[in-house]
Amino acid sequence: MLIDEVIIKIASGHGGRGGVSFRKTKMALGPNGGNGGKGGNVIFKGVENINALEQFRRKKEFIAEDGQPGRGDFVDGADGKDLILFIPTGTVIHNLTKLPTEQTVETQYEIEKIGQEIILARGGNGGKGNFKFRSSTNTSPKEFQPGISGQEFNIKLELKLIADVGFAGLPNAGKSTLLNALTNTKAKTANYPFTTLEPNLGAYFELILADIPGLIEGASGGKGLGHKFLRHIERTNTLFHFLSAESSDIINDYKIIKKELEIYNPKLIKKPEYLLITKTDAVDKKTLNTLLIKARGLNKNVFPISVYDEKSLEPLKKVLNKIADDKKL
Repeated sequence: MLIDEVIIKIASGHGGRGGVSFRKTKMALGPNGGNGGKGGNVIFKGVENINALEQFRRKKEFIAEDGQPGRGDFVDGADGKDLILFIPTGTVIHNLTKLPTEQTVETQYEIEKIGQEIILARGGNGGKGNFKFRSSTNTSPKEFQPGISGQEFNIKLELKLIADVGFAGLPNAGKSTLLNALTNTKAKTANYPFTTLEPNLGAYFELILADIPGLIEGASGGKGLGHKFLRHIERTNTLFHFLSAESSDIINDYKIIKKELEIYNPKLIKKPEYLLITKTDAVDKKTLNTLLIKARGLNKNVFPISVYDEKSLEPLKKVLNKIADDKKL
């Protein structure tokens, strides 16, 4: 099961307190307490693995290491280790914690590249030891600073897949079947709605193809299984819109999906789009010709395909190759 949305609590480390200590060597008396160490940061780092959010499925609190207290002989406390949390590229990080008005913190971040790091919670600074409080009038200070507390935030992680081509369409339109035919992916398929319960990714040479769970009318408002995956279509560069040849009304099917995309995000309907008439092996030539005329009235880029007819996939593969070539420019 793909985990694509979680809420967790993170906390950076507290700074270590300053040390209070005095030299005991004759002729060298005086304060020698070291400073406390800095608390560890909480850092999010981008990785390629889209299943990286799985680590947050059960464990919900993540705390970086505290700084160590200062010691005698001017020994500063060790800094706390940073806590690095690995999350998939394409993850949006929302800071849900409300801070007092006098404090400001960004509420949204995004991991876009592999290896990208974002510090979400900064560790508290260590406190000063008593050596730092010495003066001509206070030669034996017992003062010290406690370490500064770390930061605590409630964080929402929301994965939005970054793919070159996104497959959109009603349930049972043949998206997973085509993904399997074009890639080595083994997405579950069957002749009933909602076979796809989570996004499936496949690689067609250097292109990433994303099979998005089927949408239904009202998906943008929360109906069906596909609504929570609309976010994944946002990041795709090109859309393949699937229409089943077995449908009784492909024009209405097309309008349903376009409407849901537009309601969710108007920018989605402006993406480059290709119409795929799938399952052409299930209808006769006359019916197919009628469907193609209707489809070309919706979009000039129409491709009739059947996974059981390898030749029908060749024109579509040329489109994918063109997309791949453009990606290199």
